[in-house]
Amino acid sequence: MSIVIRGGTVVTAEQTYSADVYCENGKIVAIGENLEVPSSAEVIDATGQYIMPGGIDPHTHMQLPFMGTVASEDFYTGTAAGLAGGNTSIIDFVIPAPQQPLMEAYKQWREWSEKSAADYGFHVAVTWWSEGVKEDMATLVRDHGINSFKHFMAYKNAIMADDEILVNSFEQCVKLGAMATVHAENGELVFQLQKQLLAQGITGPEGHPLSRPPIVEGEAANRAIQIAQVMNVPIYIVHVSCKDSLDAITRARSEGQRVYGECLAGHLVIDESVYRSDDFEFAAAHVMSPPFRSKEHQAALWKGLQGGNLQTTATDHCCFCAPQKAAGKDNFTLIPNGTAGIEDRMAIMWDAGVNTGKLTMNEFVAVTSSNAAKIFNIYPQKGAIAVGSDADIVVWDPAGTRTISAATHHQNIDFNIFEGRKVTGVPTNTLSRGNLVYKEGDLRAVKGAGKYVKRKPFSPVFAAMAKQAEINKPTPVPRG
Repeated sequence: MSIVIRGGTVVTAEQTYSADVYCENGKIVAIGENLEVPSSAEVIDATGQYIMPGGIDPHTHMQLPFMGTVASEDFYTGTAAGLAGGNTSIIDFVIPAPQQPLMEAYKQWREWSEKSAADYGFHVAVTWWSEGVKEDMATLVRDHGINSFKHFMAYKNAIMADDEILVNSFEQCVKLGAMATVHAENGELVFQLQKQLLAQGITGPEGHPLSRPPIVEGEAANRAIQIAQVMNVPIYIVHVSCKDSLDAITRARSEGQRVYGECLAGHLVIDESVYRSDDFEFAAAHVMSPPFRSKEHQAALWKGLQGGNLQTTATDHCCFCAPQKAAGKDNFTLIPNGTAGIEDRMAIMWDAGVNTGKLTMNEFVAVTSSNAAKIFNIYPQKGAIAVGSDADIVVWDPAGTRTISAATHHQNIDFNIFEGRKVTGVPTNTLSRGNLVYKEGDLRAVKGAGKYVKRKPFSPVFAAMAKQAEINKPTPVPRG
């Protein structure tokens, strides 16, 4: 199949220029003005529109078993909704149960993901430690294209990784050339605050943000960063929601530490007032961790993106419908944590970022696509408009509008956290590996068309860091 996109303006993280883009057999094969292409090529008219790399959401949870239920979005419906929003790749999470071998969990997630409509990869969570976990990490890096491992510092008595696990796993990451990623919340503090709030009779969704104040996130982010500094391993902090954790990242980066930060589209535009609604379903629908914060923290996150201390945007897409959220009707700690957003992330970032002058178009491409590809080592296969890159492309109409609503979205959830927001700037065409999968409102996603994307380890950089870590180890003082 061949497609030529004509008359548009190419926008990448580095450049903006007029050109046609010709795609064949899943790849971009030519870029230039007035390209001569086979007469059989399908033509997309991009006059007045932008031709950009498809979005990469580096943080999703499709079909996740969590808190006694399973997320309503599976790998087909979730990636299909992503395509409708201009996202052509995701990086999801394999999350082993405590004591479950990592390889066993990985095989289960690979089976579930075979129905994906878009390309996908995985981070693998380290939820416990043993020699078997250490060996499985090596197998995943060597044989299965995994180059990042996730550590939940929250969710005590479930999947929480304590400091001992962090140290052991981080050490293995640097040896393997893998990125350490962290969900930064102090799980012990959250657990104790939850108990105190319930004892005070605070049982509704308003208790959720009270049990997870910004300092709880900031402390954990700082601790993880300091451990990473000692172990000499790069670290990626997921869903940064507050100034406290952003400050920890900024300090470390100013000192030359390799720290990367991700923020969510929702955290940039939704504030904590949603939890004070008298409508339980509305408030519970917004329960996620970390919770939505005050406008002060939102402003800080935008500055983090503008200043380069936050590099990526994601969604933490994890869908639970009203009947599932109702499990916590009388106890907020039992409300399944998660919200949707994969279909809306790109439009939200354009409308709230580019249209307000907070982000340039090139910065938009960087934080929605290219930076994630670079950080997780799939650039320029993904995240680029370049000859030889995968033909993962979104054609973007900056004047197009859409009113976001659960009544019209493609996500498999009965609520939309951006409900009623009118956005200016929408995708008109999405190409996934050169296939036109979304065209002017017509979603053409194909179950199982997505490919698993292997990611190589960061061998050269990490080898040097591992060597330096050995040099920095204290020398034992002989006795006698």
